[in-house]
This record gives sequence, C-alpha cells and structure tokens, in this order.
Amino acid sequence: MEDRTSSTKGFLLGLLAGGAIGGLTALLYAPKSGRELRKDIGKKGREVIKETEHYVDNAKTKASEILSESRRKAESLLSDARKKADSITKGTEKLYSQGKEFITDEAVRLKEAVRAGVDTFNEEKNKTR
Repeated sequence: MEDRTSSTKGFLLGLLAGGAIGGLTALLYAPKSGRELRKDIGKKGREVIKETEHYVDNAKTKASEILSESRRKAESLLSDARKKADSITKGTEKLYSQGKEFITDEAVRLKEAVRAGVDTFNEEKNKTR
C-alpha cells in the first residue's frame, strides 16, 4: 500500500509541476504584451494554487480515513488479543487447580498406603514375637 501511495503522490506532484511548467511556457511564447503576460501568469499561478489546495485537501481527507481505519483495526486486534489472553489465563488457572487437586489426592492416598504398610508390618512383627 505504501508503494501505491508513493506512486500516486509522485504522479500528482508531476502532474502539478508539468501543468505549471506547460502553462508558463505557453504564456511566455504567446504573442502578448507585458501587461497581458503578467496578468495571465498571475491567473495561472492562482489556478495552480487552487489545484494544489484541492489536492492537499484530498490528501488530508484520505490520510484521515486511513488513520481512522488503522486505529479501528488496531483496537479490534487489541480486543481480540485481550480476549485470548483472558482465555489462556483462565485455562491455566483451571489446569493448575486440577493439578493441585490431583497431587493432594495422590498424597493422601500415598500416606494411607504407607500407614497401612507400616500397620501391616507392625502386625506381622508382633505375630512373630
């Protein structure tokens, strides 16, 4: 998109410069008196200024539209990123909670198994005495 904008900008500047140079050349080679020539040069200068103002206004409008669209897209991307980050955070918290529960349950079962093993060992030890 930047190449297209640069190309368009170059074209417009070339168009304005070419128009101004062509108009000035035509005025200089036209068989007119000095007063008429100065009047025509002034008139042509005002026309070029008006055209330039028109192109500048169009460029400002287009730049504003592009900026607004870019801002809207950036806000949308940021919103999506926040939603995904929240989803990941919730998923991680759930996974952590489930892992903690599993470890706690397994620790309790292991303690009970060790206790049962110790009790069985003591019972067998007492039988052999």
